[in-house]
Amino acid sequence: MASTADIAQALASTLNPDPNIRIAAELHLSELLTNPQSALSLSQLISVQDAEISIRQSASIVLRKYVKEHWSPFFSQFRGNAPPVEIKEHIRAAIFQALSDSNRKIRTLSAHTLSTIANSDWPDEYPDLLTSLIRLLGSGSPDSTHGAMQVFTDFIRSDLTEDQILPVMRELLPVLLAILGGNEQHSALTRSRTVSVFRQCVEALFMVKGQHPEAVKEASASVLPVWLDAFRTLLNIDPRQDVSGENWDGLAIRIEVFRTLDTIHTSFSRVLAPYLPDVLTAALTHLQALYPTFAQYYLADNASVPESSEGEPIELSRLAAPLIDFVSSVARGTKARAWFEAPGTLVALVNVLVKWAQMTKENEEDWAGDANLFVSQEDDETQAYSVRVAVFDLLASLLNNAPVLTISALQASVQTIVADSLQARQNGDADWWRALEGILAALGSQNEPILDSLEDEEGSGRPKPINIEQLLGEAIPSLLTLSDYPFIQGRCLVFASRYAKLLPAETSGQYLEAAVQVIESGETGIPFKISAVKAIQHFCQDIDDDALKPIVPRIARDLGPFLFQTTEDTLSLVLETLAVVVEVDDSSWLTADLARDLVLALLEVWTKNIKDPIFLSILTDLFSAIASSSTPGVYQTAVEQSLSKLAPAIGNTNAAESWIASSALDLVSSLARGAPDSGLGEGFFAAIAPQLFACLKVAEDRDVLQNGAALLTLVVRKDVSQLLAWSDASGASGLTNVLGVVARLLQNQDESGGLVVGDLIIHLLRRAGDGVLPVLPELLEAMLKRMQTAQTATFLQSLVIPFAFLIHTQRDAILDLVERVVVDGGRSGLDVLLNTWCENAETFQGFWPTRVSNLALCQLLLCERASLRALMVKGDIVVKPETRNVIMTRSKTKAAPVEFTSVPFPVKALKLLLHDLQSNGEAATMSANGGLAADLESDDGNSEWGDDAPDGGLMKDELAFLSDMIGVRGMSFDNDDVLEGSDDEDLKSDPISQIDLRTHLITFFRECNARDPGGFAGLVGQLNTEEMAVVQTVTGQLS
Repeated sequence: MASTADIAQALASTLNPDPNIRIAAELHLSELLTNPQSALSLSQLISVQDAEISIRQSASIVLRKYVKEHWSPFFSQFRGNAPPVEIKEHIRAAIFQALSDSNRKIRTLSAHTLSTIANSDWPDEYPDLLTSLIRLLGSGSPDSTHGAMQVFTDFIRSDLTEDQILPVMRELLPVLLAILGGNEQHSALTRSRTVSVFRQCVEALFMVKGQHPEAVKEASASVLPVWLDAFRTLLNIDPRQDVSGENWDGLAIRIEVFRTLDTIHTSFSRVLAPYLPDVLTAALTHLQALYPTFAQYYLADNASVPESSEGEPIELSRLAAPLIDFVSSVARGTKARAWFEAPGTLVALVNVLVKWAQMTKENEEDWAGDANLFVSQEDDETQAYSVRVAVFDLLASLLNNAPVLTISALQASVQTIVADSLQARQNGDADWWRALEGILAALGSQNEPILDSLEDEEGSGRPKPINIEQLLGEAIPSLLTLSDYPFIQGRCLVFASRYAKLLPAETSGQYLEAAVQVIESGETGIPFKISAVKAIQHFCQDIDDDALKPIVPRIARDLGPFLFQTTEDTLSLVLETLAVVVEVDDSSWLTADLARDLVLALLEVWTKNIKDPIFLSILTDLFSAIASSSTPGVYQTAVEQSLSKLAPAIGNTNAAESWIASSALDLVSSLARGAPDSGLGEGFFAAIAPQLFACLKVAEDRDVLQNGAALLTLVVRKDVSQLLAWSDASGASGLTNVLGVVARLLQNQDESGGLVVGDLIIHLLRRAGDGVLPVLPELLEAMLKRMQTAQTATFLQSLVIPFAFLIHTQRDAILDLVERVVVDGGRSGLDVLLNTWCENAETFQGFWPTRVSNLALCQLLLCERASLRALMVKGDIVVKPETRNVIMTRSKTKAAPVEFTSVPFPVKALKLLLHDLQSNGEAATMSANGGLAADLESDDGNSEWGDDAPDGGLMKDELAFLSDMIGVRGMSFDNDDVLEGSDDEDLKSDPISQIDLRTHLITFFRECNARDPGGFAGLVGQLNTEEMAVVQTVTGQLS
């Protein structure tokens, strides 16, 4: 065994600058630590006070590494040779002793090591850890308290189980609260850690709320108010005293308090509600009181932020951001509405918020030299989190709940800031522009809710709460010429573009012209140029196309060079702007020459950024937009320039570079998507077919296969004649090659591209006509065989829907083919198809697929085939007494598997049609008239779960949002708007999509009731009570 002196000597050698000595020492130390007794010596060395601090710190670091590698198999890095139990006890005791060391770094390192040990040893091998730590907290020693607190910070978060949280909190929280109140005995940073640990306790408490509702309710009601009282007292202390000394340690407590308040508001908002007025007032006071310090250290840049007592500076932004986030979280709810709407509150809050939104000196330096950084902070979707972004989020929350009051407060701030900025500029203040830039940025970030509110107020005959037009007409134009202040110049342009809808056409044109001149100028700096590009993007989205047509060719040419000069975020901005420009007036203004130049430039961008999915997404939009231009020659030019470069890329079959073929396929698809109605143009498919099929025959990459299938689908949809006319070098037809691709996709075990396969098959059947007949039996057999092993809902749908389409159009011929198929296991093809169909029909997604499925089921219901009528399929769930009204977990389902009845296929088909009619079409209309839905009682046994408020307490606009999110399966059959925006124009115009399916089904059921085809009355007799009631209602009333 090595003594502490031996260990110390080895550690000293590991710090030697000579690499040979250092490496030898490290190897020697590793050899020593194979003996557990040496590990004990290492742990004891940490607390040897006369040893050099560097040696003691090294010992702490090496010990933690030893714990991870040799302590327990619990750790992933475990390498064996774990110490005996008695050695472990001595090592734990030595580390625990070091928690009270006089050196802060030793305490911190020891706390991390003990937390690591606790992960594996507590509670079984180290049962007294918690009580020892709590005793250490209450010892009265600042050093011991600090060390124990460091352990608790990790411990609460990761080691406590559901059953341990409540007992631990009862012992721990009173001790923590005493430390928090001991401002004379404990440092501010230690006290801040008590709040951090308390927050973790609150999070843990919320997580066990479901398992222990009564205990958590009692704990939250008794514990939280005590802490909230303490928080209120702390926040009422003037925050300026924490930034007036030699360090800002006191801010750490306030930071943790506001972070904890946010957690409590999220988890136990009811308990917090009575405190909200006081806490919100304190938050506002903090922002007002600390703003001068913010201005001094971050805006004026004439002072450095002092370091904390532990060496790291505590930035003011670390307090402002969580504070503002907390206020924003409260503002999104209703519990403090009275506080926000109190006279003068919003004006004061908004006024101080826009001050905190100002660009700091650090921002200015960073953004002036880094175009990508400047673009990223301006992008709504990629903004890095900051105080500025937090302000914008809070303004959004305020505008959502009190739009007019908030906008009026913004107007008051605008008036004050414009006047103050003018005065400061006249006084020679170099930073006069910052506050003005901040308010314009704030207004620009909220342009949509502000414009909506202005429209509402004007429509109601009320005065506008803010005068944006005055800003645009009087203040902004003079600022655009101040070349010494590029950030305010750029902000003014972007601001004007955000509110272009309010400008007269002539004024909008002038602003747009100014932006174009900026990007054409060789003298303007990065911020102004980027702002001009951003402004052009907004202007082109909001100005009328007729006004834009004369200038967009010039803009497109001006943006062209930027494609070669920019990278990352800046290039993304240029591409997005170019996409908006190209789409003006459906690209009708493009010329063949300009299209050629753009396509060549875009292909260059693609070549340099071939692996970037964001760029690829924008490029595909651009290619589609260019290809869709109605100008003669543009489409042909785009195709000629593109395919010569993209076809060889598609033929790249190197599996290690699959992204090349994948992205090239995407771009070719975008060209096909923009093709005119007359077809793809002569030679389109022949130019890519050899490379396309060669690629798809060997490709294993999922994206390549899916993109290839998607391209083939577009070719079939847009110009199937080219596919049917083409043949490869061996004489195999295009259709034969497509079927080979389909076969590969069906055999692929990766089912994620299921709908792509289905789309290709559907469009082949719809477009190829008689051309597909020779291979149809082989295709259907392959699909039926794959149906047996398919797992995912989308893939199963892609296999079933083609059969549904064929049965709808030629039922008997298809059933003949299917009946002749025998799949693995001796099952008939009809058995596999109908069982798969019935088990998955209720999960089908998409407007056209669900319609064609229902129409085909109607055809099958009328069919008199004995084989079909005798086929048994899965029916309804068998509800057993022991599982009735019981939530079935995975373990319960395993113990009592779900069972289903077995019913004849026609009965199941009738059930499916009635279910779709009731849930998606008939129910919505009838219930409004007190009809079907009102007459039928739910049998789900959950009536006592209803919310007290109508619609579960949801507001009307929230219900509308949820309706939009639910999509097709939640809509009425007569809602054809669901097809708007669909990429597949073929299916939108398909006769199936034009059928009023609700009326069709009602008529179908009434005719069946009247004529009794196939014993319809007997089928109805096999339905359950609710389903029978639906049939009676449908056949007995018209609406």
